[in-house]
Amino acid sequence: MAQNFAHGNYSHTQKKARSSGGGRTPRDRARRELSQNFLVDRHALELVVKAAAPAGPVLEPGAGEGALTLALAEAGAQVTAYEIDPRLAGRLASRTRDDPRIDVVRGDFTAARAPHEPFAVVGNIPYAVTSRIVDWCLRAPGLTSATLLTQLEYARKRTGDYGRWSLVTVESWPWFDWRLGERIGRESFRPVPSVDSAILRVERRPEPLAGSRRDYQALVELGFSGVGGSLRASLRTRYEGVDAALAAAGVARDTVVGYVRPDQWITLYDRLR
Repeated sequence: MAQNFAHGNYSHTQKKARSSGGGRTPRDRARRELSQNFLVDRHALELVVKAAAPAGPVLEPGAGEGALTLALAEAGAQVTAYEIDPRLAGRLASRTRDDPRIDVVRGDFTAARAPHEPFAVVGNIPYAVTSRIVDWCLRAPGLTSATLLTQLEYARKRTGDYGRWSLVTVESWPWFDWRLGERIGRESFRPVPSVDSAILRVERRPEPLAGSRRDYQALVELGFSGVGGSLRASLRTRYEGVDAALAAAGVARDTVVGYVRPDQWITLYDRLR
């Protein structure tokens, strides 16, 4: 569920908030603390489901009121829906009690143990814990794909849409493909957040990079470390033949590390290992 960055009270809660003594109702406070913004636009739901193409086991972080949960089940998924808010989890569990396609878990998704069998993750996730959820997905050996509705800026940064590449994307690139999907306007949520969202698709590659994952990630982390003040200087602290490797990858000596594309990093790894 997307995080709510709006700072004003909503009209239907103002009177309750004033009389509560705390400025907001308990429901308002829960929405802020748990980043609760519910997807209410049917077309947006269809876009998420289409991008996910769910089949088989699907884990859903932040199920909320269950709109996406039901849509995923209707599309053929066997959904395990995680919801940390006990009130919402109880309501969704009661609502889906007789539906064998849905299992509601009251708890924190990021503390869950990943299934042994292949599975996908699909969710309208809280902005506040986006990085934790993405990290969980990247660490799960059985994950086939993650289709996540995130803050637009986050999705653009992770997929190189600004022309720059992040450490998280580059060091996972040989094993995961990152794609920017449809943009979802803020008006598709209730309460309405102050930013738009986008569908982020992370899919495990069927044929990952040959070589050592640890060695590749050590190379990338060194490059992003800033040691020496440039990518070239950082790499030269540990590797020989850096200039030749940069030339083979088509990377100028003064290129800022964020502008080095993932495919160029793979060439660097091939030349320097």
